Amino acid sequence: MLYSGMLLWVLLSVLCVIAAQPRSSSYSGEYGGGGGKRFSHSGNQLDGPITAIRVRLNRNYIIGLQVRYGTTWSTYYGGTIFGDIEEVFLHPGEHIIQVSGKYSTYIRKLVFVTNKGRQFPFGKDYGTSFNAVPLFPNTVLRFFSGSSGSVIDAIGFHWDYPISSCTHCNK
Repeated sequence: MLYSGMLLWVLLSVLCVIAAQPRSSSYSGEYGGGGGKRFSHSGNQLDGPITAIRVRLNRNYIIGLQVRYGTTWSTYYGGTIFGDIEEVFLHPGEHIIQVSGKYSTYIRKLVFVTNKGRQFPFGKDYGTSFNAVPLFPNTVLRFFSGSSGSVIDAIGFHWDYPISSCTHCNK
C-alpha cells in the first residue's frame, strides 16, 4: 500500500510539472490543395534559425521553396523547369512572425513579415486569403511543411520560441 501511494504521488508530481510548462509550439495551415507529395522541414530546424528563403515563382503560382536554416539550405521542394527564383536574407536576430498569402488549388502568393517590420511578398494577389500567426507570444516561424509536385500545392507553418542565433549564420 505504501508503494502504490508513493507511486501515485510521483505520478501526480510529474503531471503537475508537465502541466505547469508553458506551451509554445503551434501550427498554422494547411493552406492550398490536396495534390503533390508531402514534405516537412522539421529536422532542418536543428541546423539553426531561418536565415534565408528562396522562392521560385511564375506569373500564376509559387513553383518551389527552399529555406536556409542557420548556414544550411534545406532540400528544394516544387517544380524546377519554369519560373524565376527570388531570394531574401534575414538580418541577425530577425525572425518571421507572420505569413499571409493566397491559394486556390495551389499556393499563389506568400508574404513573410519579420519582427524587424520587413515584408517579403512573392506571387500574385489571386485566390482565397490566409493569415498565419503563432498562437503564443514571442514565438516565431521555425519550419515549413506541405506538399509539392510541379508547384507548391499546400503549405503549413510551425511556430515556437526562436532558436539561438549563431554568430556566423548570415555570413
